This record gives sequence, C-alpha cells and structure tokens, in this order.
Amino acid sequence: MRAANIALLSLQACAVLGAPAPQVSDEPVPTSPIVEDLNAALLSGIPEDAFSAMEALDVARFEEIQELLADDASPEKRSLFGSCTLSKLRIRREWSTLTKSERKAYTDAVLCLQSKPATWPAAQGPGVKSRFDDFVAVHINQTMEIHYTGNFLSWHRYFTWLYEEALRNECGYKGAQPYWNWGLTALTGLENSPHFDGSAYSMSGNGAAVPNQGNIVITGGDGLPPIVLPPGTGGGCVTSGPFKNMKMNLGPAGLDLPGGTSTANPEGPFAYNPRCLKRDLTTAINRKYANATGIVANIVLPQNIDAFQMQMQGIPGTGNIGVHGGGHYSLGGDPGRDFFTSPGDPAFYLHHAMIDRVWYLWQALAPNSRTKGASSVAGTRTFMNMPPSGDATIEDIVDIPYTGGAPKKIKDLLSTVSGPFCYVYL
Repeated sequence: MRAANIALLSLQACAVLGAPAPQVSDEPVPTSPIVEDLNAALLSGIPEDAFSAMEALDVARFEEIQELLADDASPEKRSLFGSCTLSKLRIRREWSTLTKSERKAYTDAVLCLQSKPATWPAAQGPGVKSRFDDFVAVHINQTMEIHYTGNFLSWHRYFTWLYEEALRNECGYKGAQPYWNWGLTALTGLENSPHFDGSAYSMSGNGAAVPNQGNIVITGGDGLPPIVLPPGTGGGCVTSGPFKNMKMNLGPAGLDLPGGTSTANPEGPFAYNPRCLKRDLTTAINRKYANATGIVANIVLPQNIDAFQMQMQGIPGTGNIGVHGGGHYSLGGDPGRDFFTSPGDPAFYLHHAMIDRVWYLWQALAPNSRTKGASSVAGTRTFMNMPPSGDATIEDIVDIPYTGGAPKKIKDLLSTVSGPFCYVYL
C-alpha cells in the first residue's frame, strides 16, 4: 500500500478510535499581564494585538533566560542549562527583520549545502545527491513515526537545529535559523512579503502560473467530510529568487494535486527523480489556518501537551488543518503538499522554526512543567497509533541519522537552552 494511503487510513482510524487521553499539566498557567494580553488579543481578533502580545512573551522569556544564565546566578540554577551560556546564546529572528545581507548569507548557505555530497548511503537512496538531500531522506524515512506522535515537537526541534548546525559548520553561516511568522504573511499576502516576493533577498517566490487548477481535496472517510482547499496563484516551477534553478531529487511520496488526486514516484521515494522546485502560494490558506489569532489560540487555549500538539497539527474530523498544515499548504506545489518530502522546499525550515517558536511560547507560560517531566510528552510512537504502539515517554530516543547529530532522549530536547540547544526567539 502506498505511504500516502497509509497516512490517510491513519487519520481515519484516529477519528473513529479517538486520540490518546490527554495528560494534564501539573503547573497551572499563572495570571499575568502577558497572559491577559494574549487572551485579549484572542478576543479582539486584531492581528496587531496578537503580534504585540507574542512579542511581549518572547521578550519576557528572553529576559528570564538571561537572568538564569547570568554569571551571578546560583550554581543550582546554572546547572539546569548544561553548556548553554549567555555568550553562546543564539537569537532566532523573523525573516522580515533580517537585513538584506543577513538574508543572502542564509540563502547562500542553503545553496552551499545543496552543493555538498550526501552522506546517506547510495545503496539505500540512489536519489540522495547532496547534504541538503540527507535531511529530506531522513524525513521521508521516519515520517510515519514523527507526525501525530509523542515525539512530533521534539523530533522537529532537533531536526531544524541539526539543519542550522549544518549551515553553520559546513557552509560558514554565522547567523541563527530564521523563522517565518505566518501571521505577517496572512496580512501582506505571501507574494507581497519579503519571504516570498521573489527578490534576491527572499526565500524565492511563487511558481509559474498554471491556469484552471482545481481544488486540493484531502479526502475523509468513515463519515468524515473531505477538507477542500483552494489552489494558489502559481503551481509551476519557481522562477525567481535564490532557488529558481534548484532541483528536487527525491519523491514524490504522497503529493496532493489540484483536482483531488495525489501522486507518488512509482520507483519509490528514494529513487533519483530530478525536477524543479514548484510552489503554489496560497494566501487564502495562510489567512484561514495560520493567521495571527490562530497562532495566539494555539498558545493560550491548550492546557496540556496533547491538546497543544493536536490543535497545532489539526484534529481529524474538525476540518481544521492547524497552523502546521496551514503553513505547508500555503506553500503548496511540490514538495510543499507532500507529507513526506516537504523538507525539499528550503522554506520548510523557516516554517518549522515558527512551529518551534509557538511551542517555545506555549512552554514559556509554564516552563517548570512544560520543559521537563512526564507531563511534557503525550501520544504514541506511531502516526495516530497506526500500527498500535506504546506511549511515548521522555526517555524515548530521537535518532536522526546522516544529519550530523547523535541520538538524544526526548527529555534532553524539551528546552531550547539545555541539552544540545542554546537559543531563544525574538
């Protein structure tokens, strides 16, 4: 059975059987001016209120971490952060706040990574041709064990950080991984944003316009209605910006197509299949599923990790694809609509840095329980528990081979300033 069909059956099964019982956080979120502002922004629905409240939470958490990492902090406090120090602390910033030279330095490093030889064994993946492809290949290989699972957030946090490390250590990048705040592009429109305007300082622009595209239909089952998404304004090969000549080598594995169909490479997702990067930028999806109010809702409403990550990924049967799906389907194209090969679009890593930022902000509301302990993880070890698997725990291992990182326990990946990490968001 094709992997895309397995994924669909998993979604349907979850809707019938129900999600795992949520684990309640043992630390209630205290009332504070920031929490009050977040709730007010949620009620007002005004994007500027949402941005201000999230930025205030970013700053408050940054200042708290600075105090904890200070030279005069108690040894007990300092011991919580391992090797992370103020001098090592990286600050991840929104793409639009970077200077043009900073943006170009980032995209130059991505192009460098695409030019370096792969470490993935050729016998296991003849289509893996570059270091950039190494990351696509491991995501393909582990897809059914890293989505709608207990390790979804920690796995992707580590994955995005390892990519950042590769850019820095192998391609001379000096900055931190930037993020894409979907709320901003929901306001401006994707094609009018510095992220995707197609300039030399963007993440490249839209694909060439393909006329008369049909809707994207995520088919339901067992009584679930289908989710119908509009097509975008592109659909063809990316024609502008740093990645206009980029080649995709792997997949497709489960690519949703306009008109309600999907496709996969009959030779398998690891076969060599060179083709252009395609995008179908769809602002309507961005505005519906990944707007500023939706982001704030994902931060303030869920009171435990199960509810948080389910809201983020989209609860089957609700018709909502969450901010996670909202970002991916806003990009559209190939590999943007492919559950397995999506890291083949360089914008994937800005999207998942924002996913990580939303988790970071949610954790900041109750860091004592949300960055450590058993209640910080919920879910099973397989996609919607299909096939049936045990519950994930903080002792589970996250192993992402051929990306440059050693296996880590989930408990070491829960905080951005402990374990291998030393970064914050602003």
